[in-house]
Amino acid sequence: MPDFTREEVLDIAKKLTGANLVGIDLSNTNLIGANLMGTNLSEVNLRNANLTGANLDGAMLIVSNLRGANLLVANLIEANLEGASLVGANLSGIDLSDANMIRTNLTNAEMTGASLMGTNFAHANLEGVTLTGACYNSDTKWPEGFNPVEAGAIKTED
Repeated sequence: MPDFTREEVLDIAKKLTGANLVGIDLSNTNLIGANLMGTNLSEVNLRNANLTGANLDGAMLIVSNLRGANLLVANLIEANLEGASLVGANLSGIDLSDANMIRTNLTNAEMTGASLMGTNFAHANLEGVTLTGACYNSDTKWPEGFNPVEAGAIKTED
């Protein structure tokens, strides 16, 4: 498996489909519109990174640090973020359909208008999360005792 330096990643950020970037430090990085589809970003530091409009469909972000990251209108369909930290992240307009968010920390995250169809939030920390206008369906799994409607989410038909 190839190893990449921070500089190499920045040079090819728009062409990283399927790359293995486990453990790399990409904090405070501008990855606007990057194509990271299927990329392994597990244990990566993306603190305060700008991933606006990035394609992370099917990406692995297991126990990654995305505190304060900007994922505005990013695509994370079928992404695996198990155990990741998204404290204070901007996830407005994000598509997390069928994503694995088990044990993810979303404290004070902004998820206005997000698509959460079939997303698994089991055991996630959703304290202070804003879900105004976010859409979910009967396949979406929430932490025990969490009421998505009270947080502003809208249940849609399957």
